[in-house]
Amino acid sequence: MINKIKLKKWKQTAVVLLCTAAVTLFFYSVYCPGFPVQAETVENDQIKPSELYAQSAVLMDAETGRILFTKNGQEEMPMASTTKIMTCILALEKGNLSDRVAVSSEASAQPAVKLGMRSGQEFYLRDLLYSLMLESHNDSAVAIAEHIGGSVEEFADIMNAKAEELGCEGTYFITPNGLDAQDEEGIHHTTASDLAQIMKYCIMDSDKKEEFLEITRTESYSFSDCAGSGNYSCVNHNTFLKMMEGALSGKTGFTADAGYCYVGSLRDDGRTFIVALLACGWPNNKSYKWADTKKLMTYGIENYFYQEISPELPEDTIQAADGFIGGFPQKQPVEVKLRTGGGVRRLLLSRSEQIETETDIPSEISAPVEAGERLGNITYTVDGKIVAYYPVFAAESIEKRSFMTCLEYVAGTFMFQLFA
Repeated sequence: MINKIKLKKWKQTAVVLLCTAAVTLFFYSVYCPGFPVQAETVENDQIKPSELYAQSAVLMDAETGRILFTKNGQEEMPMASTTKIMTCILALEKGNLSDRVAVSSEASAQPAVKLGMRSGQEFYLRDLLYSLMLESHNDSAVAIAEHIGGSVEEFADIMNAKAEELGCEGTYFITPNGLDAQDEEGIHHTTASDLAQIMKYCIMDSDKKEEFLEITRTESYSFSDCAGSGNYSCVNHNTFLKMMEGALSGKTGFTADAGYCYVGSLRDDGRTFIVALLACGWPNNKSYKWADTKKLMTYGIENYFYQEISPELPEDTIQAADGFIGGFPQKQPVEVKLRTGGGVRRLLLSRSEQIETETDIPSEISAPVEAGERLGNITYTVDGKIVAYYPVFAAESIEKRSFMTCLEYVAGTFMFQLFA
């Protein structure tokens, strides 16, 4: 009987202790910022590639171009009508919106989806850009390409030159509309990383970014040809613009080889994200691209926040051997004052990412030293990738200690004492 009573009391005590521990753990985890977070909590904030429909996907920080998430982001694949963001930005940069664009037989013969233009018609470039980006008309793309480049082939050369300029090494353009194509160099293709980089250029870096955003954000648009005949209406098919607050721009695409593709951007609390998706399902899976885009954008919004980076000069000083900055020319190293190039920068980081600093500055150099002379650099990396780079310069000039320096000092001192 006594043993049963003791066992019962032991059980009650154990329950009380467990409850107390649970409450204490909850209190510290909620109210104490320094309390360690379990690893499984961090893992839950990560997106697994298997959770996405797209065969290739990228989430990019549009300000720096840093890739925040990738799934086969460097794999070369067809990209369908997402091609048209390059066609649009080049037309804006190299053409004039009031240009009259003549329609050729090749342009009018393009397959659907198309505006239905006829050979010999003329349209204003401004109107065709809305046709290109809102309805994704293939004939408008060819008419624009011929107007800007002289021919589709020459315009493709311009597209490829621009891709190379942007550092898009996995991209090759053949057509201005993204229809599946192949030539002796290969197929019409890009990578998710390159596609995101091109979108970054369109909305962040190009001098025509505001015009690009205005066109791609327009809900509907109507126009006629230059002669005033015909009535053409365009409706924006970028569903993402109404899916999430802060949606900026985007372009859909589909071909038999490419599947459903999408590239889009969003701005939230000063942060700009870009999502690029390739091979995101085939019919009847048209909605897969929207699900993947929302998942990646939400991941970026909830997990990445700005941190400031500013260059910190090393505490150890640099010595200039045989240096001389005035006074008695002692045979001792002279301290070199330093300055850095560039100021405070901000970087999107997740709470699990750590910035590492690497300083590459010699401890001793030889005089003479010129003010502004580069002496080294300070590099900041995340996961082994450079995110910020600051050159380090000499802040002042330092002469070399020499026989003449010593002689001039002695002579000057003697003359001062002689006439004092």
